[in-house]
Amino acid sequence: MSLTLVIGNKNYSSWSMRAWLMLKQVNLAFTEQRVRFDSFDAQSHFKQSLLAISPIGKVPVLLDSTLGPDTAIWDTLAIAEYLAERYPDSQLWPADMADRARARSLCAEMHAGFGALRSLCPMNIEALLPDVGARLWRDNAHLRDDVQRLVGLWQAQLQRSGGPLLFGDFSIADAYFAPVCLRLTTYALPLPDDVQAYVSHVLALPSVVAWVSAALAERDFLPFEEPYRTSAQPAASVA
Repeated sequence: MSLTLVIGNKNYSSWSMRAWLMLKQVNLAFTEQRVRFDSFDAQSHFKQSLLAISPIGKVPVLLDSTLGPDTAIWDTLAIAEYLAERYPDSQLWPADMADRARARSLCAEMHAGFGALRSLCPMNIEALLPDVGARLWRDNAHLRDDVQRLVGLWQAQLQRSGGPLLFGDFSIADAYFAPVCLRLTTYALPLPDDVQAYVSHVLALPSVVAWVSAALAERDFLPFEEPYRTSAQPAASVA
């Protein structure tokens, strides 16, 4: 097996999830190598383990033995483009050129944007935080703006494609937004029915079901990843 994907904790690592779904959903064979988050300090086991294979010391990292021992592919968008190029039959990008261009634009916007949603609502699959979500929604206009932009983006694309996924069938774009679907669910942020239907379709994908199941089985509570909980229990109501 030539491909190895290095990831972090499944409960918390949204970028690891994106790359993993690209491989898993289209049945590409790969070895999973998990490096537990212990800290992101320079001398942590996590950081030292990653720096040994990647110059930025972050997950995910894709290793392909056919490229030689010193070649690592880091950054999720780079991994996406590499997989699409190496495995064209998997159709990770849409077949139509205009759709591919649009899918790349959606992924690039996700890659660089939605800062309020990502910082205020970090991925935490095992947690149920509707009260926290309600407070954040009430108090943060930037969060509301991010979700409004997300809703408009998804609605427009679903209307273009006819659904049920952004480009009809699974693509890199759905892998990119899958952790967002989990965030929206964890924090119970308000969504219109058509967008909620898309979220439900994404969460029912076999690869997403497998990732979530593994995340729930980790039972690895990491306080430095937890802005809203003090134990592996749902957060208390926050007024």
